Amino acid sequence: MDFAPSPRAQALLDRLTTFMERHVYPNERAYAEQIAASGDRHHRPQIVETLKQRAREEGLWNLFLPDPRHGPGLTNAEYAPLAGMMGRVVWASEVFNCSAPDTGNMEILAQFGTPAQQERWLRPLLEGRIRSGFSMTEPTAPGSDPTQLQTRAVRSGDGWVLTGRKWFTTGAMHASVFLVVAVSDPEAPRHRRVSLLLVPADAPGVRIVRSVPVLGHISSPGECEVAFEDVRVPAADLLGREGEGFAVAQARLGPGRIHHCMRAVGMADRAVELMARRAATRQVVGGPLAEKQMIQDFIARSRIEVEAARFLVLHAAWTMDTAGKKEAWPAISMAKVLAAQTACRVVDRAIQVHGGLGVTDDVPLAAMWRYARILRIGDGADEVHKAKLAEHELRRWR
Repeated sequence: MDFAPSPRAQALLDRLTTFMERHVYPNERAYAEQIAASGDRHHRPQIVETLKQRAREEGLWNLFLPDPRHGPGLTNAEYAPLAGMMGRVVWASEVFNCSAPDTGNMEILAQFGTPAQQERWLRPLLEGRIRSGFSMTEPTAPGSDPTQLQTRAVRSGDGWVLTGRKWFTTGAMHASVFLVVAVSDPEAPRHRRVSLLLVPADAPGVRIVRSVPVLGHISSPGECEVAFEDVRVPAADLLGREGEGFAVAQARLGPGRIHHCMRAVGMADRAVELMARRAATRQVVGGPLAEKQMIQDFIARSRIEVEAARFLVLHAAWTMDTAGKKEAWPAISMAKVLAAQTACRVVDRAIQVHGGLGVTDDVPLAAMWRYARILRIGDGADEVHKAKLAEHELRRWR
């Protein structure tokens, strides 16, 4: 088990680090200012599009896909430090076409899509010309139990009629296509009840009800409630086979979870840096904060926790590479719980060290904390992962 970056991964990390320093960190304020100046909270800042073009020209593009047909073909372990570097700025992953939910959607389109589906949706996603949404969670059903989904896809002629309501469809405000999980056979066994459909965002009957405020904030891409009202979906827009929606969604969620963990580690790592810089320069009661034992404890404990989370995430990525996604699920679940909780704790300490400044948007900590806190629920709540891990341990030792 060797977590040292391969030569190609190290070369990409060096270039990515330089890109972040030259182009992303200096434009953090511009990103927020461009949204504010537009008067539209869902505005797509021009700075992102400008940096996307530059990143693509520099070959820092689609780094997440292990399929060498569509990117550099990195392993999960090779990609981990790259995703961590992107995670240091909440919106930076989109600059490199490595942001959720597009990454997971591209992975399953590459794995399960027909040639026609890949030409229509995967190609423009890979080129960064469009964005996508993933619609599984519903207002009336617990997201942790997809077998309780209510959205229906009913056979009609040579296609389907889709009816239901989803929410927390990330990226819906900018999406051209939604990947929708719907019940296609309510009488089938619990894991064969659902199918996954590709639904154009401009299809008749698709309606964005609202962008749901998350911790009082509405993001540019949106976390949206979407209504599907008698939407006709051709049979050719079924992704995978009928009744395989649960399996396809699970194939998407494994890599998606570990990518979030990688970004959370990078975010927490930057929070330690910001905390230390603030402590070294802020004068309080006759000296810098850095001389206060309590603040030293904040910094030391945060560094310990970040490194523990980093190595657990690397171990999960290595297990995916060597044993496969299915066998790696316990490692992924452990990493998901630890990375999200670590990011929450570390960013919270960084906010505390910054005082009132820490809860403003003048520094990136508030945005980081929102992301970290959401991660403790999204892609499986902490409690769900811990329950499955406990069941796994009990089976081992009975």
